[in-house]
Amino acid sequence: MPIIKPATLAPDAPQQHKQPSRKGKRAWRKNVDVTEIQEGLEEVREQIIKGGVIAEKDSSELFAVDTAGDVSIPKKYLKETKRLKADEIIAQRSAVPAVSVRKRPGDTTTNGVIQPKRQKTSYVSHKELTRLRNIADGRKNEAALVEVTEASFDPWDIQKDVEEAKQDPRFSFLEKSKKKTAPKSLKQRPISLAASGKDIPAVKKPEGGYSYNPMFADYEERLTTEGDKETEAEKKRLAAAEAERVKFEAASKSAAEAEAAEARADLSEWEEDSAWEGIESEAEDVRLNAKRPERKTQVQRNKIKRRKEEERKAKMASEIKKKNEQTAQVKKIAKALNAKEASRALALLEDDDDSSEGDDLELRRRKLGKISLPERDLELVLPDELQESLRLLKPEGNLLKDRYRNLLVRGKVESRRPISFSKKAKRKATEKWTHKDFMLH
Repeated sequence: MPIIKPATLAPDAPQQHKQPSRKGKRAWRKNVDVTEIQEGLEEVREQIIKGGVIAEKDSSELFAVDTAGDVSIPKKYLKETKRLKADEIIAQRSAVPAVSVRKRPGDTTTNGVIQPKRQKTSYVSHKELTRLRNIADGRKNEAALVEVTEASFDPWDIQKDVEEAKQDPRFSFLEKSKKKTAPKSLKQRPISLAASGKDIPAVKKPEGGYSYNPMFADYEERLTTEGDKETEAEKKRLAAAEAERVKFEAASKSAAEAEAAEARADLSEWEEDSAWEGIESEAEDVRLNAKRPERKTQVQRNKIKRRKEEERKAKMASEIKKKNEQTAQVKKIAKALNAKEASRALALLEDDDDSSEGDDLELRRRKLGKISLPERDLELVLPDELQESLRLLKPEGNLLKDRYRNLLVRGKVESRRPISFSKKAKRKATEKWTHKDFMLH
């Protein structure tokens, strides 16, 4: 084994022939501290941004000399100094100039120029007073009346249509305009929806119970009537809810019973399948000797044919009898309806006068159109909400809805379903590719 001895000579430095010298200019420039120079340059840049280098500006641009002084200083420190009496007397002089001692000219003396008269605003002329008196007395001024002229345009004028139908021979190639025809419903009378059949006025005469300050008897009667209506409606609602609850309970009970029966059926099938096969195999050998049906004779066929013919005739006779009974019943019903309509028309004719008007509180069952009429708003306030003055009333209701419902009840228009969002046409956006079409020449 060789013996390791320490080195007697110093080892040589590592040789790096490709590394340049570290004593040149480039080497010492890397170690110079330029922080102060960089900060100075940054400060100069900030000064240039804010308006210019401060060292290059004049003193007049940097400083201002205050020659007037601060106004707030004397107010602050000389506030408690007492004012001189002479200054107070001088300050009490009025801004109004003194009255001149010279003699002024009289009112009759003028310079020849006539001043315009001022119109009195609080004065009512005799003509205006006469007009106001005529209006108060109900007399109309003939000069102020507006002459009413009839409309000259009639869309259903036949003579005008004939004149317009004549076409100029120069425009014979054009299509002739179609004749305007009046709709059939234009000549029909609107159907009132009141239960009595009477015409409902556009603006009904108000009753005593609808007043803002009604009589006690009228208000009590109307309050009782509306309360009874609401009570009946609440009873119907509760009855419907109870019927719905009973129906739901019966359905759930029947569903539970069906599930129990299905479970029992599954259990019985399982027991039958698990029975001993030996016992059932003996029963399979037993065969029933069924008698084969024989062919019918001609006598039997004729007998069956006669029986069927008799049954057909009896059935036809019963149907004819039933039809005759229904015809007689229809005649009786028609006669009764005619008598009822005649009595109703007679009663309406007796009750019909100028003072009688229809009421929209009770409407007939048959409506115009498929959509039901909107409900009428409850025009009633509680006793503690009654006001003594008309100015204290709160605005309630909607006049537009009232007018629309009045038109529906009077039979002027049919009820329609409100459409909040109308359908819009669907449009498909496409991109044209004509810029890619090209031809080779």
